[in-house]
Amino acid sequence: MKIAYYPGCSAKGSSLDYELSTVAVCNELGVVSREVPDWNCCGSTPAHAVSTELSAALCTRNLAQAAKINADIVMTPCPSCLSNLKHARARMEKPEFRQRVNELLDEPAPENLPDATSVMQVIGTLCDAGKIRSHVTNSLAGIRIAPYYGCLMSRPADLMRFGDPENPTLMEELLKACGADQVLDFPLKTECCGASSGIPHRPLTAVNSGRILELATRMEADCIAVCCPLCQMNLDLRQKQAASQMETTFDMPVLYYTQLMGIAFGLSEQELGLEKLIVPADRVVAKIRALNTAAQIQEGVKA
Repeated sequence: MKIAYYPGCSAKGSSLDYELSTVAVCNELGVVSREVPDWNCCGSTPAHAVSTELSAALCTRNLAQAAKINADIVMTPCPSCLSNLKHARARMEKPEFRQRVNELLDEPAPENLPDATSVMQVIGTLCDAGKIRSHVTNSLAGIRIAPYYGCLMSRPADLMRFGDPENPTLMEELLKACGADQVLDFPLKTECCGASSGIPHRPLTAVNSGRILELATRMEADCIAVCCPLCQMNLDLRQKQAASQMETTFDMPVLYYTQLMGIAFGLSEQELGLEKLIVPADRVVAKIRALNTAAQIQEGVKA
């Protein structure tokens, strides 16, 4: 299977740590892909609100670029990018819509556009638990992780095809393959964090993100694991705003699931972009190391 990689705009800027950790983990696992040549912004949140055709044209061009390198599928780490790519491909199946979009493109889109999927699904498909486990040098055992997907990755269910839209479990499966034995049953795992309302309506984002942070804190999570750049930004960067709205304080590390997998694989903090986190992950990394050292000593005693 030839895989094209669509990073999306945030991967080259605000979520560079997601990009770094995604590439590092995929390289470690031998997941081979080629970046979509001359890719462009997918339109993110605002484009489809202005023009459905323009939004689809932006995404269709990326899928067409992937088709030029004979990609069977396009993978992206960002749920928003994934949603836009999938919606565009589905809409292009309608002849009248396709004609309007083609008028916006430099050249007509190919009849058969590659489908899009998430990096998480590609890893889950190509790497079983045994393969992932074989790369683990620092088990995540003993770390209390609150898995958080956000509202886009699994919805709408018939389009995203990401398991149960209310209770996806793929992130948990990947983390458990890395030794995590305390992945919490997190009730708010698919609730909205406030998404792009963080700019036009900060109180809304503060309340939504505050609920998630408050529950993770109450459940004594060591960290929240995320898979969306916007969710990560709202939960990490805006903790003080959320705390003010909730009349409390938060100090919750918010890591990408790829960063946690990378830590388990023994990859360096620089490779995983951990220094970019607003709430440092130092204590999470230190706890993982301490628990692994203790386990090694215990194994030595038994031997």
